[in-house]
Amino acid sequence: MSDTNSIDSQGKLESTLPSSWYLNEEIFDLEREHIFMCEWVCALREEQIPNPGDHQVLDVYGESILLVRNKQGELRGFYNVCRHRGARLCPAGGQETSNDRLPVKGGVVGSRIICPYHAWSYDLDGQLQGARHMTTDMGFNIEDVQLHKVGCEIWGGFVFIHLSPRKAEPFAGFIEKCAERFQRYPLADLRIARTIRYHVNANWKVLCENYNECYHCGPVHPELCKLVPAFLEAGGAGLDWERGIAHREGATTFTESGTTSRRPFPGLNEDEKSRHKGDLVYPNLFLSLASDHAAVFILHAGGADKTIIDCHFLFETHEINKPDFDPSDAVDFWHLVNRQDWSICEVVQMGMHARVHDRGVFSPMEDCNLDIRRYVTDRIGQFVD
Repeated sequence: MSDTNSIDSQGKLESTLPSSWYLNEEIFDLEREHIFMCEWVCALREEQIPNPGDHQVLDVYGESILLVRNKQGELRGFYNVCRHRGARLCPAGGQETSNDRLPVKGGVVGSRIICPYHAWSYDLDGQLQGARHMTTDMGFNIEDVQLHKVGCEIWGGFVFIHLSPRKAEPFAGFIEKCAERFQRYPLADLRIARTIRYHVNANWKVLCENYNECYHCGPVHPELCKLVPAFLEAGGAGLDWERGIAHREGATTFTESGTTSRRPFPGLNEDEKSRHKGDLVYPNLFLSLASDHAAVFILHAGGADKTIIDCHFLFETHEINKPDFDPSDAVDFWHLVNRQDWSICEVVQMGMHARVHDRGVFSPMEDCNLDIRRYVTDRIGQFVD
């Protein structure tokens, strides 16, 4: 959270980014190149690629990326392209076929990544192992050929990737503040009990701004405000996110009743056993942590006005393994709040198309959104006329 102030030194309200920055594909192209291609982005949960040899192919802002576990169980990331002629190594989600197309071979086969075109083969660390009929007499050295690497790091059970790893800031510095804030939450040990994928017709920055303030909570989230009265008081101003936000008296978690039969995570301090914590890890991870579960949101910006959100609901295996485990008390409440948010974000996206709207203003209750404005401007501002 931010210590910035939405009233500038002249006493005027601070403005949002220009409306065009939420609407134009040209701006999104700049964000794609200078944010999503140049920053650590959250891709998925580590448990989604659990075993040596397991892999996933991801579409990351138009780039096909291969994540795979090597023999030692370590995650590796590569651009999904052969170093020979540029053939795609692995299909995404299976090979589509029709009457005039046939499936191709190749992909991750045992302990090898095999190109379907000329059968060049790589190990699961991306090193070329075999190239048919290629010899040193041709000036070819097999040891010099590796797949194009993608930076790949893990924190709290989340897999972060960097598509320009030579330019990447050290991951430890990137995640340091977040890791310190949530050090008592067992994020790495939690597991996905339920996932909901949302398709939202709104710019990714609109979603970030919505998540980062609670000025809207009174009009948009009446059920949430019954659970967390602080979201309604003073327009959501002055919330102490470092300590966590208190629920109503007698409530300890994010469910409609504010209670649950699940135990609080071991190791939490007294505040964390009864308060809610949240954070936005730029550019695409939202964290909302209760005493017994976490709702985490991984954003995939698909264009100026399209965002896909994977919302994972994480719980202890201690609870998941119980025969009567049922996460619906948390999932149903979050699903209601989420749909309220996505609906209002789409209303904002539509409204910004009005010819008279060139930019908005941030109220004093929206101080944290100055971080978003600065984050984006610092990265693409020099490229915009």
